[in-house]
Amino acid sequence: MICQVRKAFCRVGVIVVAGLLMVGVMCPPGSAASPTAPAAGLDDAARKMWGERALVSYAALQRHLYLGSDQHHLYLEKYPREPADNAYSYLWPMREATAATIDLTLVPGAGRRYRSDVRDRFAGLGAYLDPGHSPPGYASYVVPPLGGGGDLFYDDNAIVGLEFVRRHLLEHGVTDLHRAEQIFDVLTEGWDTDSSHACPGGMFWVDATWTSIRAANVTGLTAELAAHLYELTRDRSYLDWAKRLYDWNRTCLRSPEGLYQNDISPDGTVNPTLWIYNSGAMIGAGVLLHRATGDPGYLAQARADAAAALDYWTEGNRYYDQPAVFNAIFFKNLMLLDSVRHDARYRAVVEAYAEHTWEHNRDPELGLFRFPPSGGGPYDPSYRPETLEQAAVIQTFALLAWDRGHYRFAA
Repeated sequence: MICQVRKAFCRVGVIVVAGLLMVGVMCPPGSAASPTAPAAGLDDAARKMWGERALVSYAALQRHLYLGSDQHHLYLEKYPREPADNAYSYLWPMREATAATIDLTLVPGAGRRYRSDVRDRFAGLGAYLDPGHSPPGYASYVVPPLGGGGDLFYDDNAIVGLEFVRRHLLEHGVTDLHRAEQIFDVLTEGWDTDSSHACPGGMFWVDATWTSIRAANVTGLTAELAAHLYELTRDRSYLDWAKRLYDWNRTCLRSPEGLYQNDISPDGTVNPTLWIYNSGAMIGAGVLLHRATGDPGYLAQARADAAAALDYWTEGNRYYDQPAVFNAIFFKNLMLLDSVRHDARYRAVVEAYAEHTWEHNRDPELGLFRFPPSGGGPYDPSYRPETLEQAAVIQTFALLAWDRGHYRFAA
């Protein structure tokens, strides 16, 4: 399981919890139970069940963690709120709630009911947009007058950009596409241009002076956004960026086993920690590059990365101990791959995890999911449920309810 690692960095006068990257050491795997994977067929009964579970879990999220329109469409970080907590969640949970709401619009028979909720989520994201950053980007916490703002994490901005793309793909709003392009302009500022660094290039994790690591997650996620933008605009510069980002990750952080190590320092020190979503981002980037260019090599690489990830993370059920949000990102990119090259194993893995989580991590009284501080692992009643994990579980359930044709919108 993951050791007790939190995504927290002490700053002067504030604790900033932001960014998708987690630095740590993998503890011995295999602590979770070993449920039998359910059948992978897309039968109507199974899809209906997962849709119902997604909707029930979303209702619990809204009941206990959503603050409503009178509180700027924002969320709590944890339930129940304690006096020392921030008034609102950090950006990352807000983004995951946005992704979960978009995902509900693709649940058969339920979609229309959640379109207004999607608008509310994007209104909430606006509270994090920092006009003082050049170019304007999303801070880790709500900006004045609601809060004190925070550092700009490039990985946070990449995933927010991907949600603007997904809403554009589903609703065809030109404003969403333009906003995604503006976010990409922010992300290009995070590319390392210092040729004296080991393995030159790569994306810095955060726009700050307190760390200079270049990370697999942000580089892969930004590659996904660039590939989407090329597919949508046919602007060659986006394709060039997508290839540059994708190739750097494969060259500098891909292990001989086909997994992605977490980050590299300017002196060349590689942090070998493995997180499942780093593979997910690269699987998705490969699929999108294939989809945008027709090059079969990218699809072959995505399939190879998926095979390596599944071999590693399903051995000893390692993935049950990964943070729920990291699994959601991996699963959605895995099903994006399934949209172009079907493999029954992909859905079976998602369904086994979802069933295990429903049975073992759900608090039936609240309808919320409880995990240890790492965000993954066995049920622990002593820890408060969080928007981040609740939204991730909703995404996973909703994914299993979709028509297979909608997997192309997964990531």
